[in-house]
Amino acid sequence: VTTSRPSPQVFAETYRKAAESGASGIVSLHLSAELSGTYDAAVLAAREAPVPVRVVDTGMVAMALGFSALAAAETAESGGTMDEAVTAAEKRAGSTSAHFYVDTLDYLRRGGRIGAAQALLGSALAVKPLLQLQGGRIELLEKVRTASRAIARLEEIAAERATGAGIDIAVHHLAAPERAAALADRLRARVTGLADLHVSEVGAVIGAHTGPGLLGVVVSPR
Repeated sequence: VTTSRPSPQVFAETYRKAAESGASGIVSLHLSAELSGTYDAAVLAAREAPVPVRVVDTGMVAMALGFSALAAAETAESGGTMDEAVTAAEKRAGSTSAHFYVDTLDYLRRGGRIGAAQALLGSALAVKPLLQLQGGRIELLEKVRTASRAIARLEEIAAERATGAGIDIAVHHLAAPERAAALADRLRARVTGLADLHVSEVGAVIGAHTGPGLLGVVVSPR
């Protein structure tokens, strides 16, 4: 299974429709440019847009990007400028962490999202990898011997990150709803400053690169 970025024409049409609907400016937030050409396509389209467009590489994916989008939208709805909306999105992305567990690194290797050497290391040692988004890239964080230990460690990492008040958390999975629900319940009990917690299955694009069994946690202070 392969994935492809949206074309610049798709973005150009979207920007045109937004302008026709009354938008005087657009803040266009996207997943990490290190993982996808989506950002580049948006930049190309923005040059010809009928209104000013600020294209932002959040360095994130999934709900780690979603929390950034919510921060920008809340700023705009409260009367903020485009610059203030961009600043809110970038600040939220900068404080957000994303860690995840996959049953195998093979899907990430096939899609070119992780180095072949890292994938081979995981297979050769029969370990369960814990990964993180770092600088917009997927990096190997820890190697754990069993799936149960990896998920327990994922919970520990999330709890360590979720300090203070006003913490939003998202638990993502692919074809592992029971694992995700159980992890979410444990985090609800552990995180005293929890503001909101979302549980959702990732879409086809992320799923194509991670494979079934994915379990991820996004921690985002408001």
